[in-house]
Amino acid sequence: MDSTVKTLPIRPPQADNDSSTSHRPTREEAEAAVRTLILWAGDDPSREGLVETPRRVVKAYEQLFEGYNKDAAHALERVFEDIGGYDDLVVVRDIPFFSHCEHHMVPFFGKAHVGYYSSSGVVGLSKLARVIDVFARRLQTQETMSAEIVRAIEETLKPRGVALMLEAEHLCMTMRGVQKPGASTVTTQFTGVFQDNRTEQMKFLTMLRRHSSP
Repeated sequence: MDSTVKTLPIRPPQADNDSSTSHRPTREEAEAAVRTLILWAGDDPSREGLVETPRRVVKAYEQLFEGYNKDAAHALERVFEDIGGYDDLVVVRDIPFFSHCEHHMVPFFGKAHVGYYSSSGVVGLSKLARVIDVFARRLQTQETMSAEIVRAIEETLKPRGVALMLEAEHLCMTMRGVQKPGASTVTTQFTGVFQDNRTEQMKFLTMLRRHSSP
């Protein structure tokens, strides 16, 4: 299995709901665009099997890209300060996600692993999964998605450090282009104590390897 490992700096903050366009097409315009694509592909959008497809595609897109309408900070706003003196590493592993490549609008999917050192409290564990979904359900690159997830956790929880690993298979490599099924892309992002101390990085990565060992 091919694997690419990348560690990227956090990009400058951008508004979660920022849009470069002032006009959002209507549902009718979106459905018309789907019919145009069907025609371009060489099929007849008026035939029985495709006549409802534009409506279904637009409805599906509302769910697949619902991250544009969600705020990651909202998912992390409730912090539990009574943690019984616990101040060690918190790790949530194997969080499944799926997203769409912003270059080809083809899916990529995999698992996220996130760890952090609390500074004043912990967040509900399901909330970390929600943050990952907020950014996954947008047109993305895996690299940008990694930086956005970590930045959201940093800005909201103010932890002593965040560690993130995303492992994903990209169908733009499997179905088109080089057509290499099974190739995986791995991205990592470290801040705070993880960035400053390689021992902490290894602690996080070792916990993931132990989990995946037979």
